[in-house]
Amino acid sequence: MSNKRTRMSGFARTAAAGVLALAAAALGAGVATAHDEKGGAADMSWTKSKYGPDDEVGAANLVTPELVAKAAGLVKTGKVYNLAMESNPSLPAYEPRKFEIMVVQPAQGGVAGGFGPNKATYNDDMVVGWNGAGTHIDGLGHLGVDNVYYNGHKGHEFADIKGLKKLGLEKFPPLVTRGVLIDMTRYFNTPMVKEGTPFNRKEIEEAAKAQGVEIRKGDVVLFHTGWADLIGKDNKKYIQVQPGLGMDGAKYLADLGVVAIGSDTAALEVLPGETRDLFPVHQELLARQGVYILENVVTKDLAKDNANEFMVVLAPPRITGSVQAIFTPVAVR
Repeated sequence: MSNKRTRMSGFARTAAAGVLALAAAALGAGVATAHDEKGGAADMSWTKSKYGPDDEVGAANLVTPELVAKAAGLVKTGKVYNLAMESNPSLPAYEPRKFEIMVVQPAQGGVAGGFGPNKATYNDDMVVGWNGAGTHIDGLGHLGVDNVYYNGHKGHEFADIKGLKKLGLEKFPPLVTRGVLIDMTRYFNTPMVKEGTPFNRKEIEEAAKAQGVEIRKGDVVLFHTGWADLIGKDNKKYIQVQPGLGMDGAKYLADLGVVAIGSDTAALEVLPGETRDLFPVHQELLARQGVYILENVVTKDLAKDNANEFMVVLAPPRITGSVQAIFTPVAVR
């Protein structure tokens, strides 16, 4: 067997292990199929995007220059919030996801005092890791339904090991829009919402009303749960279970026309889930609705300041064919 085939075989085993680990985190249930609850063929109308047959950016289409200008009007104090966790090997992530950085000094071995008359020396760095570790965005090519993804794209036609041929995050336009924080710790009157607690339309509407904030078309909605306080204390629990968005809540927010939904948890949606399906909220938002997902978002500073609405900036790196992207969301108010 050639070295190339050996490497590919190792990659395949690693990928398979990742699928099994993610499945276990979501209850170890069966794989979702394109059938309804009665066993008949499911409604596949969702495979045709309302933005047209060539669309690859989904709900990002909703952010107009007018919405950008309105979002800029929310900046009153100039306070900037870093919404990203630090990316490092100790940050919990679903297996086999890893993250490592290596700092190197190429071609400097044996060079006494540096290069040239000015004795120049330098460091470079190289990241070896998964884009789904750390604070990141899930692109529309991340989760599908029976190998069908957003706008009807079939996995075998666009998912190449060298990068997605469709739905890659290089297509994602830098977004500046209104952000809304829904503080579920305030709603449930607890510093950390209990695992397995779903947020559906009732809870979202009541929490938003109590905060005096309205969710609008083009918004980025962030949930604060306090769950990130487990990091460094109980990383295993942080990954395996969590409070989060339920299916009814996901459909409700998508119907309102939000662009992205995020939280201070590892997977956004509630775990254990409401059913035995695997990551059904991911399927609903990404594949069916074209709504982006933000995970491992730092929300505690916004919650501390009662920052219910703000301007938010989402600008993941333009890596051609990328499925997910580690990046730093920014809020300004």
